[in-house]
Amino acid sequence: MSRDILLLREAEIRELLDPRACLEAMEAALAAYSTGKAELPAVIQLDVPEERGEIHIKAGHLHGGAHYAVKIASGFPGNESLGWPVSGGMVLAFDARTGHPSALLMDNGYITDLRTGIAGAVAAKHLARRDATVAAVIGTGAQARHQMRALDLVRPLEAIRVYGRSPEKARACADDIAANHSHLRRCKVIVADSIEAAMADADVVVTATASRQPLVRAEWLAPGMHLTAVGSDQPDKQELHPEVLARADILVADSRPQCLRLGEIHHAVARGVIREEDIDAELGEIAAGLKPGRRGSDEITVCDLTGVGVQDVAAANVVLARAQERGVGERIRLA
Repeated sequence: MSRDILLLREAEIRELLDPRACLEAMEAALAAYSTGKAELPAVIQLDVPEERGEIHIKAGHLHGGAHYAVKIASGFPGNESLGWPVSGGMVLAFDARTGHPSALLMDNGYITDLRTGIAGAVAAKHLARRDATVAAVIGTGAQARHQMRALDLVRPLEAIRVYGRSPEKARACADDIAANHSHLRRCKVIVADSIEAAMADADVVVTATASRQPLVRAEWLAPGMHLTAVGSDQPDKQELHPEVLARADILVADSRPQCLRLGEIHHAVARGVIREEDIDAELGEIAAGLKPGRRGSDEITVCDLTGVGVQDVAAANVVLARAQERGVGERIRLA
């Protein structure tokens, strides 16, 4: 019996996976994870220290889904000097009925970038004020762009402030957000001189850096502000001073056990600034209606996003369903 696998390349995947469709799938996947309707093993982290390379391997299965998936995502900062993309990766999907490999998604990290941005939008949907119009993003890489693009799906942004250690990269990021994302062209996008200046009077703040030193201070938080941290995907990474989490009126994790091993929450718990019991909810619990999100306009809300494998599975399922509908991709015979 002949067997084959579907090969999809980045350009095809970008056409098939639009942000709005991904938003719906991501919210459902996070809800499934937090209600016991998904399988999620621990993250495998592999380092290539001589090149400062980071590789994350995540997997997951949504109960009743057509596929389970394994995702490999990498980041090699030295690639920038070579003129190559810093991020890379692929997703391998398997038939959930038979275990047979069904598709190889050569996305070059696009699925990881998009689903991370969309998770930030899910957090803002439930935790940011409904009248939020001013956003600040700390970081100037691809994720900063994805976060702002996704945020605009759930809140009508009028102003975006970008901060980065390199003024040149911050300007390039701001120009790219303003020029290349047509639905954000109504926004005023500016470069801030400091993190504090970027956060001043902001309704939503997103940190999207690879920092290993805390950047955001608790005294810069203001009543009604929502903050999403997405950069700390390893135990040694940290973007927020622990006191930031202690000051939150609502503290949310994408995965309690994962955030206690890496991310911002684990730093604050290790320092004794907060306890595990101070985590108010998982984002999926809020999306499923089991826990409340924002309750008042003056609350400070903080969400720690470390990335869970069901997000990659959900995005892959959207891609594969649409590829089948449209007859997109190349079939490769395996046996």
